[in-house]
Amino acid sequence: MGEIQRPGALYQQVAAEIRNAIANGEFPPGAPLPSEAQLIERYKVSRPTIRNAVAALRAEGLIEVIHGKGSFVRALPTPAVTISRAVYTNGRKFTTRDDVVWHALEQPTVYRTTTTATTGPKLALAEGEALFGCDWLLADPESGTRLMHRVLIPFATAEGTSLADEPDRQPVDIYATLTHAGHQLHWTETVTARMPQPDERTALQIPEATPVLQATRITHGNDDAPLILEELHTSASQVQLAYRISTNALGLQ
Repeated sequence: MGEIQRPGALYQQVAAEIRNAIANGEFPPGAPLPSEAQLIERYKVSRPTIRNAVAALRAEGLIEVIHGKGSFVRALPTPAVTISRAVYTNGRKFTTRDDVVWHALEQPTVYRTTTTATTGPKLALAEGEALFGCDWLLADPESGTRLMHRVLIPFATAEGTSLADEPDRQPVDIYATLTHAGHQLHWTETVTARMPQPDERTALQIPEATPVLQATRITHGNDDAPLILEELHTSASQVQLAYRISTNALGLQ
């Protein structure tokens, strides 16, 4: 590896390179970092620069220093919260059977918005189509883990239902309303991890260098038409998502 070429303080550049090596699995959780001499040779920098880089990573919680043994990549903790993403129904009533009882930290924010270049395709709508939006900030009272939940409901979906007047409904209530309107529902969901935006880090109280977990769920109705879009954001180090897998989801009998 050649010398660091990126702009910024030299120790920050080295810290970024080590951080990337950890993220890429070169230095897995629990593994020791190379010695100071090895890091000096690898990055072609001075001993103080290496020590400052390791100190920065230690402050972020990525590295722990064990006296007499050296620096180690901090082992990943077991997530404090498991969220079941399965949906159950008896035909009209819906439940997630989630053991976590989330408490609202504030009143939900209800607003009108429009589809964007990102949300429009997911809802099979052009950019600029009218939506109801509802944002929740929730917390698990036992662990303190927070999550942000957003529901986007196209005006066309809400029309003729109680959602037009009460879009700030819990997802299971929305599912029941859509079923009552004649839809046969099914869901698709994707999960990604990324570094949080500053406002997300503040709202979710996520430490530095911790990614956010994002689950994007689309509720489909008749003819596979997308009806609503949900987004869940939470700490990737505190939460794991659990899914029920059924052959019925593949159309098998």
